[in-house]
Formats: sequence, C-alpha cells, structure tokens
Amino acid sequence: MIKKYRSRIISINNPLEDIFTLEFESLSSPFKYHPGQFLHFALDSAYDGSGQWPESRCFSMQSNPSESTIKMTYSLKGSFTKLMAQTLAVGSEVWLKLPYGDLFSQSHIKENTVFIAGGTGITPFLSLFTDLSFAEYKKARIYLGFRSRTYNIYKNELARVANYHYSDNSPYISYYYQDENGAIDIAHILNENNRNVSFFISGPPVMIKKFRIFLTENGISNDQIKTDDWE
Repeated sequence: MIKKYRSRIISINNPLEDIFTLEFESLSSPFKYHPGQFLHFALDSAYDGSGQWPESRCFSMQSNPSESTIKMTYSLKGSFTKLMAQTLAVGSEVWLKLPYGDLFSQSHIKENTVFIAGGTGITPFLSLFTDLSFAEYKKARIYLGFRSRTYNIYKNELARVANYHYSDNSPYISYYYQDENGAIDIAHILNENNRNVSFFISGPPVMIKKFRIFLTENGISNDQIKTDDWE
C-alpha cells in the first residue's frame, strides 16, 4: 500500500561534489517497502500531507526493509536536485511517498542471476544485496561500473555483500572503472555467463537501452531482462 510519510533528514553525506546521500527517519509509522522499490520525494515545505501531492522526483531506496531508516543517493541532474543540494540540511522535514516498483517481485531465476549497474544505478541493487532475502540467490554475478574508483562510494555495503553468504555461495563481483579499463563490457558479461538466467540492469537510461538491445539481439528473451528504468 502506497503511503505518505512525514520524515526528517538525519544525515547528509556529500562524498563528491555532485553526489549526495540522504538518510531519513519517519516521523510517524515505520517505513514499509521491499528491496528494489523506489519513492517519490517532495521538497515543498508548505505541504501538510493533504490535498494534491506537490512536485516530486523518484529515487531508489538503497537501504533494506529491515533498517529503520531509508537511505537514498542522488547526483546533481537538473534544477530539482540542485535545489535539494542547496536547501536541505540535517533536521529538514520532508515528505516521502512509497513504495513503488516491482523490480525483484517479478518472476525471475535466482540461480547465477546477473546484476549490472552503472554509477548510482547500484542503489536499488544494494537494497537487495544487504537484505536477508538475498540468501535465496545462488552464486549471483554482479558487475558494477563507475567513472573512477573515487565514485565507488559504496565500499561498506559491498563489503557486506562479499561476506554475505557461506563461501560456497559467495556472489561474484566485478568492477569496471571507466578511467582505467573502460565502460561496462556487456559482450564480455554475456560471454562469461549462462544464457538461461535472469539479467537485472540499472543505470543511465542510455546504458539500459543499449544493453537491452544487445542482449535481445544475442538471443536473450525480454522475459529474462529486468530493468530499473522508471526515469
């Protein structure tokens, strides 16, 4: 059930000039959502929770449902996110509406599953990777692309992922740093994986479109490809 939550920002992390991570606590009932879902974030301080929902933007939740707070990471793209960076502070009260999306509730194969993420596109995956339900995935294959090592700001969460399972079921994680070894190589990924698996893709819309086209042209059915492309 989609619900509005009056929330307070309890931390802001700005590790890079154009990247911000916000953490929210609910001022009413506990947040309820599933891994891979997203929220609508409203910046209008005059909104009182009733009437027409104000202007908002969608953001993936990178925390998992067992956590009492919600984290989301955004990059500066357009006037809305620039206004967020300029006006939000620890203690700011905002409105969140959630949950939306069915990324991981769709029917899919949970053995040798391939996850591909570019940049902040990793965030919906983190909500699954750090959740207890990730134990259902057998020998997952994870491919992550960043502009540089500096932009890989998710080391703590990824360390949890690497140590999440018993050694015989540890997920495989591969990194692409664009300034060192180029962008994510979808052809290489396809060649080193079983073709009868599910592929999850999250990242810039151009990347998602390009990878989907490549996979379908190389025999992967649309039913096998799941994308986080609500933008």
